[in-house]
Amino acid sequence: MLNLFVTSSCNAAPPFPASSNPGIFFPSPATAITSDYSNPYFHYCKERHINSFHHSLYFYPTTSSSSSSSSSSSTTTSSCLLRPPFAGSFLSSSLSTFSSSLTRIRGGDGDGDGRRDKNFSMGGFTDVAALDSSAARKIPRLNAAVLGESPATEDDQLILPSDQFSSNANISSYHQYLEMYKRSIEDPAGFWSDIASSEFFWKQKWDQQVYSENLDVRKGEIKIEWFKGGITNICYNCLDRNIEAGLGEKIALYWEGNEPGFDGTLTYIELLHKVCQLANFLKDNGVRKGDAVVIYMPMLMELPIAMLACARIGAVHSVVFAGFSSESLAQRIIDCKPKIVITCNAVKRGSKAIHLKDIVDAALIDSAQNGVSVATCLCYENESALNRESTKWKEGRDIWWQDVVPTYPTTCTVEWVDAEFPLFLLYTSGSTGKPKGVLHTTGGYMVYTATTFKYAFDYKPSDVYWCTADCGWITGHSYVTYGPLLNGASVVVFEGAPNYPDPGRCWDIVDKYKVTIFYTAPTLVRSLMREGNEHVTRYSRKSLRVLGSVGEPINPSAWRWFFNVVGESRCPISDTWWQTETGGFMITPLPGAWPQKPGSATFPFFGVQPVLVDEKGNEIEGECSGYLCLKSSWPSAFRTLYNDQERYEVTYFKPFPGYYFTGDGCTRDKDGYYWLTGRVDDVINVSGHRIGTAEVESALVSHPQCAEAAVVGVEHEVKGQGIYAFVTLVDGVSYSEELRKSLILTVRKQIGAFAAPDKIHWAPGLPKTRSGKIMRRILRKIASKQLDELGDTSTLADPGVVNQLIELADC
Repeated sequence: MLNLFVTSSCNAAPPFPASSNPGIFFPSPATAITSDYSNPYFHYCKERHINSFHHSLYFYPTTSSSSSSSSSSSTTTSSCLLRPPFAGSFLSSSLSTFSSSLTRIRGGDGDGDGRRDKNFSMGGFTDVAALDSSAARKIPRLNAAVLGESPATEDDQLILPSDQFSSNANISSYHQYLEMYKRSIEDPAGFWSDIASSEFFWKQKWDQQVYSENLDVRKGEIKIEWFKGGITNICYNCLDRNIEAGLGEKIALYWEGNEPGFDGTLTYIELLHKVCQLANFLKDNGVRKGDAVVIYMPMLMELPIAMLACARIGAVHSVVFAGFSSESLAQRIIDCKPKIVITCNAVKRGSKAIHLKDIVDAALIDSAQNGVSVATCLCYENESALNRESTKWKEGRDIWWQDVVPTYPTTCTVEWVDAEFPLFLLYTSGSTGKPKGVLHTTGGYMVYTATTFKYAFDYKPSDVYWCTADCGWITGHSYVTYGPLLNGASVVVFEGAPNYPDPGRCWDIVDKYKVTIFYTAPTLVRSLMREGNEHVTRYSRKSLRVLGSVGEPINPSAWRWFFNVVGESRCPISDTWWQTETGGFMITPLPGAWPQKPGSATFPFFGVQPVLVDEKGNEIEGECSGYLCLKSSWPSAFRTLYNDQERYEVTYFKPFPGYYFTGDGCTRDKDGYYWLTGRVDDVINVSGHRIGTAEVESALVSHPQCAEAAVVGVEHEVKGQGIYAFVTLVDGVSYSEELRKSLILTVRKQIGAFAAPDKIHWAPGLPKTRSGKIMRRILRKIASKQLDELGDTSTLADPGVVNQLIELADC
């Protein structure tokens, strides 16, 4: 075991007997630097290229404090220079020292075997420069697990990357990250233009000014531009460029159908041919550069094909999740006025058939009544769900994909567009009830999504990547279609449900395609966790090397299950935080670069400057909680809300002028790690205490008999708001008053009495969309007994859950 101390001088005498465990010292920065080249720690530091920081580290080889020790280690000391490379960063200098010391500790524990004992002492992480000349201080113990060595327990506050993983990682150390991050903040134009020019094809280079921005409503209209004047095409970069690089015969898409045994593949050349055929069809049917095309399809290979075909000819695609109601689809059609709607006659999710064409028909009737008529509806026949004879049809408007698209040429001229030309519209829910049309443009989005995919997943050309998200959401745009294909990756596309025909389906697919990177949502993790380990462990999963989480904060217990059971304690987890509006990852671990904390998104990606502010917009430094904002722009930032610039500015930039307001709450701990606490409107104010719903949910789920929880706020005549918790129990556990009290006590112990739920509502299931998102709006209405205001429940995976919850309201 190692102990860590802080001292004011390199020449200070060790404040312990020679026979005790001396551990590690942090000397002050204004001291001489000494090196003992025979010390194994020194050689490890040099091998890891971490020698350019500002605080010295004294390494004392571990010696036994036991009188029975048969040998003693040399007390020769060495130190390395440690300096955070820029002032005023999101990390304090203490975090530089902390993370760097963790890297060195992996080099050994002083016993000569090159391994570090599992338990060791770390972390007050006080800024060494601020220390006075007092004697050395012993720092409290911190437990950690090492990737691939042992499971993560509740006592382990850190998960350290192994030397083997780090040595092969794209970002192999915290120091390398800091150097790149520093440049991305100090010289964003140089940083991003170097990546853009070296890794992508441009028909014409951008103007001299790489980017321009105004994020302050007080200074005029909000405006963000990157690579303006640069001429490119994202489809060309996804397909043609990779084929020219020799990847033509590489598998681009593995498709897995709803039913096991139904599958298919497309190489990069085959994918390009199909994209060109559809692009030619679109042009032949009047679609021109700048026209909108609505895509309402399930997860068939034809969905990313349709997206890429639009991008190839400069059409703006708007993918609508094929689970939205006809009313929701009609809203989007009315707003963007597409030339063509592309759909599928039906899809099976699990054992349930959904007639998508019927939904489209109803939406087109609705939109026509509101003045927006669509002349062409291209429909793909999904024979496994419904044959064409049983599909409702409107002659003169409806066209079968299989009848016409394959007849077109397999080459199609590229429409070269400006980097700031619109790429897609993606509608996201708004508090007013009207969907917001988030507009992303081409060049910056292309560069940023590809770069985040490469580094956040430590992508290698040999990887097989599977993201379980639907292309109807931003994750499916950035990290099913564009980000992976821009990197020349092989991508799994899955049509079905992750628990069909049984809860082991995901791991069956992982083994079948030898998936190496698996990216999914915490909701799915918790759902599979509830089903039991046996559905996971009966499959090999040996191919997995990186896991990922997206969509909401993942609670530590689910994180540990994902890490220990699914990843067998050998796969780092990229717990990503980002939004539809950001286009790509904002805060994310980089596997191999630094230790992870279960449940924390860790640190910002290159070019991202997160800040926490109070209610008045004042930046808060150090360990704190506040509103998460972003300072300055990044390449994939959305440019506006379609046809609603005023709403764009009022919603995202007016709350805190000079910043992009994410709408999320966040905590930064003493080590600089970021912890997302959920949407600000998911923060409950109980007697003046601001309590994040995610925090309470995490505490509840840590109870061994709780499988899942969702928390909402309700009016309380004394406290202002009360905490109302919907709790799903582990299979086989019965509701009881004793269990209710035990759950409440768990929250009281983990958070405090002020966070104890006022109501535990037993929930056989929670209302979720088919993508797994919990519909908290519905839960709030049930909790408030506003049952006549439940609204549209058509997008729920199981609408019957709502009635079950209503029936159990008084239990």
